[in-house]
Amino acid sequence: MKSRLMFLPLAGIVLAGGPAYATVYLSVEQAQAVLFPGATFQPDNRVLTEEQAKAIARASGVDVRSKQIKAWRASTGGWFIVDEVVGKHEYIPFALALDEKGAVKGIEILEYREAYGDQIRNPEWQKQFVGKNSGTKLQLEKNIRNVSGATLSCKHVTDGVERLLVTYDLVLKEATPGH
Repeated sequence: MKSRLMFLPLAGIVLAGGPAYATVYLSVEQAQAVLFPGATFQPDNRVLTEEQAKAIARASGVDVRSKQIKAWRASTGGWFIVDEVVGKHEYIPFALALDEKGAVKGIEILEYREAYGDQIRNPEWQKQFVGKNSGTKLQLEKNIRNVSGATLSCKHVTDGVERLLVTYDLVLKEATPGH
């Protein structure tokens, strides 16, 4: 009996040391208000066809993990899209705002669950995406700076934005007035 009790404190330490890093920064509604102040939103969710998913993967160089597109049209023009990418181990939900021409207006990290790499929430890092569109091939270390200690998060968010820009160009642009 005595030998079993010796392991209990260690088990408690191991359990207490498990990852508990999840931080929710913004809800979808809060991100909408930040990225499109004063706008109202009309949901325009889509399900990609197999052909669309393949075309997006081919054009962006990024696999399409989910065929569900969570998108809203902003009353002030443009699109608000919510997606997620894998960081190192956990998903990183993020929001992307596109103006009426499909250029990045801004991004927001909605939640971060990893122990390291939350520097991708830094406004200076996020500002690099503003003005980019599907004609700009986004690449970490080429036209998007890396952040030391957040390499995988930087790469995967960059890839996610690239994929969504191509998704806009191939799928959502057709539903945008004037296109």
